Amino acid sequence: MSIRRYSPARALLLVTVVAGVLAASGCGSDSSKSAAPTTTAASAATSAAAPSGPRQPAAVTVDVNDMKFSPATVTVKVGDMVTWKFSDKAPHAVQGIGDVALGINSPIIHKGEWSYTFTTPGTYRYLCPLHPDMKGSVTVE
Repeated sequence: MSIRRYSPARALLLVTVVAGVLAASGCGSDSSKSAAPTTTAASAATSAAAPSGPRQPAAVTVDVNDMKFSPATVTVKVGDMVTWKFSDKAPHAVQGIGDVALGINSPIIHKGEWSYTFTTPGTYRYLCPLHPDMKGSVTVE
């Protein structure tokens, strides 16, 4: 079993790729829309109930503790980010299983977080390569 070590160059590449995906998904404009109107207290209550504009990406957290992913299965929408929060006594990693999940490949982390933004619908299975009994999945709708 090969173990990848954390490297600053790899982290920079990951940050660059994630920033590019986020920038690309937020680009574009609709020239037919006018400037946003000023909101008063009365209209703020009304507009808060009705969503306007595109859906904002959600963030979901999976805790990595007690030798398990919790929750082990999550469901998100395209464009949402899943963050794995590592706080166990042992180091862990997140590694995709199968062709569809090849991009999911965190460094080995003892304490801290690692995130991945899902851009394509499907079911992504993953495990901890150091502890193969630790498994989870993300379903992207």
